[in-house]
Amino acid sequence: MRWDDACHSERMQITHLGHSCVLIETADQRVLVDPGDFSTAWHGVTDLDAVLVTHQHADHADPVWLPKLLDANPQALVAVEASVTQIVALPERTRRLGPGEKIDLGRLQVETIGGEHAVIHRDYPRIANVGFVFRAESEPSVLHPGDCLDTVADGIDVVLIPAFGPWSATKETIDFTRAVGAPRGFFIHDALLNERGLGLIDKHISALSSTQLIDVRDTRPWTV
Repeated sequence: MRWDDACHSERMQITHLGHSCVLIETADQRVLVDPGDFSTAWHGVTDLDAVLVTHQHADHADPVWLPKLLDANPQALVAVEASVTQIVALPERTRRLGPGEKIDLGRLQVETIGGEHAVIHRDYPRIANVGFVFRAESEPSVLHPGDCLDTVADGIDVVLIPAFGPWSATKETIDFTRAVGAPRGFFIHDALLNERGLGLIDKHISALSSTQLIDVRDTRPWTV
């Protein structure tokens, strides 16, 4: 049964804090994903239960401000793709992740998928990337893929769609959105786009997929 067909006792809130940084509040958990250096709206966020990072690039793991965030949230579980620890100074409690793992946050369960970052150019070695799938009983399931478009999960209700990067083409973004098949979604990885570029991507995704796009760029919580 999809979440859209089920009754639910709580309402999930998702806040887009710029580029690929997202705060997900569901099942009594506050989880921050990919606090990178292309955005600042996440600076000073507290009362976090977990901080998750998909891969080592600075626009997903700010080497300056991420340690400060973790100092301000000593209670938070920290789980990152394994190579992030080589780039960013992280606390000893940090868990190193690969694909196919599970993170237990009480009623909220997080699974990792993927394995490799999308290809920027054949002459660059590929780095690791894990996407995160969030599931809680009677709550919508959410996919944050990081920078990977070739691995998806089944039964996703809300997909976070990387809008643009040096490793993507519009046709790949469309095919990724179609493959996920989520009823709703919104753009992440959008800091390199102006309004015209974002509008063009929106046009093609809306025309060629069944996913309803939600505009969440004002950093106010979206109640799902």
